[in-house]
Amino acid sequence: MGLFGRLRRRSPKAALSARTDRREQTLEARRHLEQFVRTRIGVEAFIEPATTVLPPTVLLIASSGEWTRRRVPDPAVVRGLADDLAVPVYDVRLVGYPQRMRDWNDRVRRGEAGTGTPV
Repeated sequence: MGLFGRLRRRSPKAALSARTDRREQTLEARRHLEQFVRTRIGVEAFIEPATTVLPPTVLLIASSGEWTRRRVPDPAVVRGLADDLAVPVYDVRLVGYPQRMRDWNDRVRRGEAGTGTPV
């Protein structure tokens, strides 16, 4: 093992803490997404692929165009949540972003959106 390998090694306690933090972040994101779906009409899920900087994300868009985005550890988590909540899931690389989201963003920028700003 080289010098940098020794420096990168985490203690078992630190590794457990990191796993716990990730699990808590996933649960918090799930609660937020469930709340968004239950309080809006016509919600659809769009899975965004991982980039070099960010992990995969899920974008939930209501029929009004209002949207929210959260990081997810794995797109399979989104599909499971969508099945539980009866929400259709799309791959944004295949279908793109819906026009209603762009319209919502334009209304928010002009100050015309009635329910606030995107989350």
